[in-house]
Amino acid sequence: MTEDTHTFGDGRLAASVRAHGAELCALRADGRDLLWCGGDPWRRQSPVLFPIVGRLVDDAAWVDGQAYRMTQHGFARDCTFRWLERDETGCRLELSDTDATRRIYPFAFSLVIEYRIEQGRLRVGYCVTNPDANRVLPASLGAHPAFVWPLAADVPKDRHIIEFDQPEPEGVRRLKDGLLLPESFPTPVVGRVLHLDESLFAADALIFDRPASTGLTYRIPDGPGLRLTWEGFPQLGIWMKPGADFVCIEPWHGMASPVGFKGDFSTRPGVFHLQPGQEWRASWQVGCI
Repeated sequence: MTEDTHTFGDGRLAASVRAHGAELCALRADGRDLLWCGGDPWRRQSPVLFPIVGRLVDDAAWVDGQAYRMTQHGFARDCTFRWLERDETGCRLELSDTDATRRIYPFAFSLVIEYRIEQGRLRVGYCVTNPDANRVLPASLGAHPAFVWPLAADVPKDRHIIEFDQPEPEGVRRLKDGLLLPESFPTPVVGRVLHLDESLFAADALIFDRPASTGLTYRIPDGPGLRLTWEGFPQLGIWMKPGADFVCIEPWHGMASPVGFKGDFSTRPGVFHLQPGQEWRASWQVGCI
């Protein structure tokens, strides 16, 4: 344990979290790394997306007629959280508004993230609170964990699948220059199965804006895999950077702004709205199978 990083586990699964970005930076089971290493060509591993998911048009958040510059995925991933709790099975961290965040995002907020390992599964919980007595808080939040791909060094990447809990026949959304295209595209999921291939991500992420599932299995047929479930996240993104050895499976509440969107920040697709004193909660869990 250091001031910057906390490591914890239960003997079956071990994890490390950094104060910077409250980012999960290691996940291991049976001597295997389950999380991407964070090297080239993508230096991050599991950033927290807050208070936006994706990009804004012109990187501008319009609030009450004033533009605030905010770059892709927001600022939480680049802020240092404060430790609230650290023990052998997990930790809790908090980020609150400051003068610096208010110059980007003119709202009071508290974002608490809890990591906990129990019975060989990691649970990541999020709580956003509006401490302002007079103003509604609009926000989005997304998870962005990057899992190793391939799961085993001797197995080709194109032998991996993602199997959803439910059939996913609805079309998927795609991005252009980081912004949401208006049309829907045919889903690459056949029944419940997505056969992974790098070509799927040549045009950026696959976005499921109305997934029927709240859980999936990422695995090698007849081999090792990961079981991931989520609560409170209505969207799901799947992404990888072509040429890299990871795949991100990302529960979201919110998406990139649509191409040409010029409305107030509070009217962006996927934004939740918290009344004074109100909380928003969501979580995801992952474990080996």
